[in-house]
Amino acid sequence: MSTSSSLSRWQTFADADSTLQLPFEDASEAVIHLTPTSGPRAIEDESFPFEALSEIAEKESWRKEINRPTTHIHKWWAQRLGTVFRAMVIGTFAPSGINQLELFHKPVRIRDRVVFDPFMGSGTTLLEAAKLGARAVGRDINPVAHFLVKCALSVHDRKAILSTFRAIENDVADRIRNFYSTQLPDGKFADVLYFFWVKVVECPSCEESVDLFSSMIFAQHAYPKKFPRAQAVCPSCDAINEVHIQDTEKRCCSCGESFDPNRGPANGQIATCPHCADSFRIVKSIRAEDIPPDHRLYAKLVLMPDGTKAYLPASDEDRELYDEAKRLLATRNDPFPVVKICPGYNTNQVLGYNYRYWHEMFNARQLLCLSILADRIRLIGDPVIRELFTCLFSGALEFNNMFASYKGEGTGAVRHMFAHHILKPERTPLEANLWGTPKSSGSFTTMFEGRIRRALDYADNPFELQLVTRAKKRTTNKVYGLSENIGFDTATSYTEFSEGRHVYLSCGDSSATDLPDSSVDAVLTDPPFFDNVHYSQLADFFHVWQRHILDPDGSRLKDTTRSAREVQTAEADDFADRLCSVLQEACRVLKDDGVLAFTYHHSRPEGWRCVLRALMDSGFGVTATHPIKAEMSVAMPKHQAKEPIDLDIIVVCRKRSQLKAISVNGDICRPIETRVTKQVIRLIEAGRSLSRNDARIIVMAQLLRELSHLPSTELALRLLDESLPKANAMIDQAHSLQQEPRMCVEAG
Repeated sequence: MSTSSSLSRWQTFADADSTLQLPFEDASEAVIHLTPTSGPRAIEDESFPFEALSEIAEKESWRKEINRPTTHIHKWWAQRLGTVFRAMVIGTFAPSGINQLELFHKPVRIRDRVVFDPFMGSGTTLLEAAKLGARAVGRDINPVAHFLVKCALSVHDRKAILSTFRAIENDVADRIRNFYSTQLPDGKFADVLYFFWVKVVECPSCEESVDLFSSMIFAQHAYPKKFPRAQAVCPSCDAINEVHIQDTEKRCCSCGESFDPNRGPANGQIATCPHCADSFRIVKSIRAEDIPPDHRLYAKLVLMPDGTKAYLPASDEDRELYDEAKRLLATRNDPFPVVKICPGYNTNQVLGYNYRYWHEMFNARQLLCLSILADRIRLIGDPVIRELFTCLFSGALEFNNMFASYKGEGTGAVRHMFAHHILKPERTPLEANLWGTPKSSGSFTTMFEGRIRRALDYADNPFELQLVTRAKKRTTNKVYGLSENIGFDTATSYTEFSEGRHVYLSCGDSSATDLPDSSVDAVLTDPPFFDNVHYSQLADFFHVWQRHILDPDGSRLKDTTRSAREVQTAEADDFADRLCSVLQEACRVLKDDGVLAFTYHHSRPEGWRCVLRALMDSGFGVTATHPIKAEMSVAMPKHQAKEPIDLDIIVVCRKRSQLKAISVNGDICRPIETRVTKQVIRLIEAGRSLSRNDARIIVMAQLLRELSHLPSTELALRLLDESLPKANAMIDQAHSLQQEPRMCVEAG
């Protein structure tokens, strides 16, 4: 290549405040360096390509654990989409006017810039910033979040990790497998994939045990309309019968008794005793015992020697094997953490079922096998690898407890205990094979392959999703070579970070950090929602086991992750105050020309009121808002909602000291009508269907944008309250645009 053509590979785009080098030839091989200094940023542009990015994010959301495995090595709640935060990082540092969608699929680098996330959660912000070459600072008040991000982003020796897994397998796999083995009628032994249990309560009238089946069908396909074959247990003899899902009568293949496969003793909160026919309230009967409800083993799914699967009734030998596990557990020293469950919004339900300690959520065989595995992990010499395998062990807990259930055939078999985002006692729990088989779901081995090994692969060669059309269908390609590899020697103090470490992680209250004034170029985050899902109350389930293996140290000194300073609360004033404290700290450490951007949504006015107050009192005003695809598309709470929210809002802010205040001049809602209409139409024309709550968050975000520029918080809050009737009318109008979108565009 000639000198002139070499020079022509680069074109420099510059304005008075920022410089951007972009290749205009062979872009896939050229690195684009973003070096903004001040001035408008691309994320503040009205043309921010939220509809196209939402389509990419939608594809990611269906399999987040595959498309962003680094931030999914362990359970966390509201794990945000990497696509969204990659776009936010790029848009925050690219100058206004650039083609952001094109830039998204280029090898962008942001050198010598610091991105801070005060609510790092599973570490999505930090991962996306670090992949782009920026330096990342993450802080979270919850020790479980801090622990999993540390494990995810650390430098890992693949060879040593694989060697450690093989050593663990050699030492304990057979001991654990023995407790998930069963003898077949022909005398051969086979692995049990899953044991099926049912909760039992004593009838208050006749004192006989009552199985809490709501249906005698315990196994069916994930798509029952297409595959209607199902398995039902006979209420008389426990024989397994193949039925059609719509059968109302079945004659048992073993005892000959007839039963309705779709009916069981339990119906909602009421159970009817099959022995005396009396009905009683289930919870009342459980609470009267003052101990957790008992369970009865009735069936198993066996991996046959020829590789097929078979549903079989539980045998006396299966029950004897369980009793043996129970006896061995009693002989072990300190086999599991003994920690009380504290009262709380998300724990009161299990307390109502008499679960007083976290270990009571497991049966004796699970506790025995978990203790064997935990003792072996504790012996790992390398602290980084020991923590990584503790993280893997902790993640497996979610699928190996008596709150997990059976999803059925045609999908991952185990429905994890947090599928509903709450601690919901399961009446027909599923006990999975902890070590696992090649056809297991939720086991230690399958999670090693699906989480740890997959994360290692992604760390060595990260990719982004790119939309393509094949056979008239929109699908995705994986595009490699756009990002830096993952694995960082993380700092544990700002002093270490200032000496050159790439990532700084800390655990504690984000309203008080050790960051110097004006040391951060951007604050990008996803704050907790103003709602009733308290992460700490649920995270304690993992924390007590992590603490049990790794011993109390640093952030694990306490046996709970709860803190009086955590932002998440259902009380509006408390939420606003605590969020404001964190944002005040963000304002202190953010440079004057820096950007704050975060994702948020809420269906109630008070949720937006809290955010407006927190922003203005902490010194921020909103410069742009963009609707974007939110979280996962298959979340159960979303499917259960009447008006599900499929969108987040990216809220972009600057320090109020850098913004010009506006005065009230007429209707505060009028300036936002055009912006709302344009955003809604862009989404509709991109093929997205909007619920009324999706329209609501677009309207409320634009309203906040306008109000945040007023001279005082008091005035802004008063006008927000006064504007709600007009905002509701605007929501209705925006929602109705789906009927005649093109007509509305022309009218606009």
